[in-house]
Amino acid sequence: MTDEDRPAFRFDCGATWLNLLATSGRHFSAHPVERLATPERLAEWLDRSELPPARPPVAADLLRARALRETLRPLALSVAEEQPPPAEAVEGLTRFLGEERDPVRLVAGDRLLREPPATTGAALARIARQAADHLTGPERHTLSVCPEHDCRGVFANPTGRRRWCPSPACASRGRVRAFRERRRADG
Repeated sequence: MTDEDRPAFRFDCGATWLNLLATSGRHFSAHPVERLATPERLAEWLDRSELPPARPPVAADLLRARALRETLRPLALSVAEEQPPPAEAVEGLTRFLGEERDPVRLVAGDRLLREPPATTGAALARIARQAADHLTGPERHTLSVCPEHDCRGVFANPTGRRRWCPSPACASRGRVRAFRERRRADG
């Protein structure tokens, strides 16, 4: 598979944990796009998210990353839509948060840094903690859901002015559909 064949990662959703959700594109369509297809792709995503573990991910880490993503998705949707969260997703995230010990250790360099995670599990635990903080704190009010039925991507929308997720495809499809509906209504 060449670089041109691989689906591009998205880093425009407003938080690392939201970007993890975006590693599965068109999630609700008949043909979802899996951006984390291999442990190497997970390593690339973690590196670009500034969470490169000391040991590269293996197949089991890839499964854990996908499991975390699919645990976070229903929680994000329920919080953004102000619905009760699914109990099994809450239990899954709680269990995930308790599995990995990753104390905060800061490093002074050109800028303030956090010590890199030792394992992929520790990197995922940091993402899970960020998600838990976002989903339970005042930032939860900034979450929006893309109205495109095959996307339903969750993204940070602090101004409340965005209508679609940051994907240009969703906004374009939505605008075209709205234009056609206006034309149809005008006669």
